[in-house]
Amino acid sequence: MSNLELENLVEPVCDITHEAGRSIMEIYRKLGAVRTKSDGSPVTEADRKAHRLIAERLRALTPNTPILSEESAQAPYAERQYWSEFWLVDPLDGTREFIDQRGEFTVNIALVRNGDPVLGVVGIPAKDLIYRGHDGGGAYRQRDDAAPERIHVAHYRSGSPVVVASRSHSNTHTAAFIEQVKKACGGCALKSLGSALKICLVAEGEADVYPRLGPTSEWDIAAAHCLLRAAGGRLTTARGAPIRYNKENVLNPWFVAAGESDFDWISLTRGLADTSVD
Repeated sequence: MSNLELENLVEPVCDITHEAGRSIMEIYRKLGAVRTKSDGSPVTEADRKAHRLIAERLRALTPNTPILSEESAQAPYAERQYWSEFWLVDPLDGTREFIDQRGEFTVNIALVRNGDPVLGVVGIPAKDLIYRGHDGGGAYRQRDDAAPERIHVAHYRSGSPVVVASRSHSNTHTAAFIEQVKKACGGCALKSLGSALKICLVAEGEADVYPRLGPTSEWDIAAAHCLLRAAGGRLTTARGAPIRYNKENVLNPWFVAAGESDFDWISLTRGLADTSVD
């Protein structure tokens, strides 16, 4: 698929993201029953409704492209390993933020080709905001019906960086990383958010680095990973290796997302990444 073909998919995928976001907000305003997945995480009717809508629209848009979604039965790896291209979807990332009525939840849709996300759209339904990016096309932010704005990562050179971390999934490893930042840089500003919003914050230059030294799944980050790369940033494992998608185990290794930098953020993870799955 060429960059032109990717560009032709961006608007339809943004429309699907908007539509899914509207369906989520209908339920958000009158939050209903919450059940628990097998891994103990919560899921609402909003997850399931958004999944059904997105899957139906993507099948109509690209009938021959398979879909891997957090809310669908996963195809066995014996089948998935032959997928050269597929949609990777999290219909509602940040279910805890959704349930707690914080608004920090997203709709994530990525197109993955040969293990690499080449198109990514992240919608923030509570803000009517869309982030989008694709290979060769740059990264953009669009609010309501306004014209898209080009975004780019910040360039950290010195001083106190802005570190963004998970609101709901902080841990001792992340705390240790932040302490290392403070020692190396003379301090830092800390922002806490939910969902893929953290990577979006780095992509638009509002944060310098996001360490995720804990578990995530492929659908949590693929769309925002593509956006970040299109905005000039990087997302690698905590050891500096590329993140790959459509692995047999869909859990991600620990990772660090960052903008342009004269500082080696990966060096601060040394000694902390022993339990990473990469």
